[in-house]
Amino acid sequence: MFGSMQDWPLTCNKVLDHAARFHKNREIISRSVEGPITRQTYAQTRDRALALAKRLDRYGLRKGDRAATLAWNTVRHMEVWYGLTGIGAVYHTVNPRLFPEQISWIINHAEDRLLFVDLTFVPIVEQIIDQLPLIELVIILTDTGHMPKTSLANCVAYEDWLAESDSDFNWVDVDENDAAGMCYTSGTTGNPKGVVYSHRSNVLHAFQSSLPDMMNLSAKDRVLPVVPLFHANGWALAFSAPLNGATLVLPGALMDGESIYELLSTEKCTFSGAVPTVWLMLIQYMQRNDLYLPDLERVVIGGSACPRSMTKAFRDDYGVEVMHAWGMTELSPIGTICSMKPEYADLEGEAWLDIKETAGHPPFGVEMKIVDDENKELPWNGAAFGRLLVRGPCVTRSYYKLEGEQFVDEEGWFDTGDVATIDEWGYMQITDRSKDVIKSGGEWISSIDLENLAIGHPAVAEAAVIGVKHSKWDERPLLILMLSDEEEATRDEILAYMDGKIAKWWMPDDVVFVDEIPHTATGKIKKVALREQFKDYKLPSDPT
Repeated sequence: MFGSMQDWPLTCNKVLDHAARFHKNREIISRSVEGPITRQTYAQTRDRALALAKRLDRYGLRKGDRAATLAWNTVRHMEVWYGLTGIGAVYHTVNPRLFPEQISWIINHAEDRLLFVDLTFVPIVEQIIDQLPLIELVIILTDTGHMPKTSLANCVAYEDWLAESDSDFNWVDVDENDAAGMCYTSGTTGNPKGVVYSHRSNVLHAFQSSLPDMMNLSAKDRVLPVVPLFHANGWALAFSAPLNGATLVLPGALMDGESIYELLSTEKCTFSGAVPTVWLMLIQYMQRNDLYLPDLERVVIGGSACPRSMTKAFRDDYGVEVMHAWGMTELSPIGTICSMKPEYADLEGEAWLDIKETAGHPPFGVEMKIVDDENKELPWNGAAFGRLLVRGPCVTRSYYKLEGEQFVDEEGWFDTGDVATIDEWGYMQITDRSKDVIKSGGEWISSIDLENLAIGHPAVAEAAVIGVKHSKWDERPLLILMLSDEEEATRDEILAYMDGKIAKWWMPDDVVFVDEIPHTATGKIKKVALREQFKDYKLPSDPT
């Protein structure tokens, strides 16, 4: 026996339709790459996305065809997403911070036909266009008056191209399981891998991430997504905000503390999402200028671990709730968010910070478990840690052009590559990447815990911990530090600061000070490079 409900496909265009129909006057406020701040309602955005869809259809783009974007968070970028998905084509966000050869490899691997590019990134395209044989047309996201002088032979101004069309068009019928978007992993080892999002997964993920114990979005919110759309599906905010009718405020190319403060304050934003480095710049700017944000209620912090000091400063100094989040490109990307369940509602002080430091708990639609090296499931006691496995309707089962390879087990579990603990109430804490965990004398040491502790020292700007070979213990932790400007510290001072805060056998065997710690294009510490740099390092504790 089947249910009698209608078959109503979950497709991305329905999200924009809903926003335009029921929240038609709500705005998308966008700092343009050209400079001025623009304002456009959801109804206007839908009309422009429909006109773009019609123009793309007339050009000859068809279901399943890919188009790349090298673009900031602007309303034009959002129009491209919805215009492409509205004809069954696929948006492919490319990270412009990658090396040029990585960008060209990704665009060629995805077999993109069109390339939408912001003015900022035109020089990158000029540099690699000869290596992109499949790109038929470059659409520069600007108008005639701002078109740059360029060596690109086949390019047009977006506004001119769009003006050749109108909104008298119907979205193309697509299956909810058809591809809607693509995003490639950062590729810290080997080539990046392409994750393909479906219409269904995007819409379900927008629901998941909007739930009250997740981002808690509503039509009353004014949302500033600082996290770029080219990072892990833009944390799905391009879908979850319009799905809930929230006002969107898009930062364009300016992400420094002053520029972010300007938008948060003048546009009275209630919610924002970004990586810790952005929030550090914002807090430092506000502290220097004695500023506050009376309208900001909550921020989601992901991408890397959020320092306790930042969580505390947001709450105590600015009255803002920090929600630590964890996710992956492969999860669409939100996996967990740290909101406080009733079991922890009365916590205060350090106990409260202990919970806020976790990655939080998953929404409906994300299942997780931790297992040991023999794939035996481990208990949820907050102490046992093992490999983190996930599954759900917004979790990838394969990668583009690697569909024949096995990336999930027979029960559908995807190995995240993270090592984690889970407590009795489902709060998950990442303790390491499986490839970064330090195995000392048969026991595991969390490099992330050591890094978070070291960052708490007032002289430390950034910390990284890697395992170094040891003749007796197999591996021992080496702490690599970059100090803040004009700050000084010694090895003994750092170790004394850490002493008593962790198990004795977790203490780093040595401390090294460097001028710079290498990062990937997505801002993560490049531990592969550090392990190569210190592969022959001799620990003072090693007797050989």
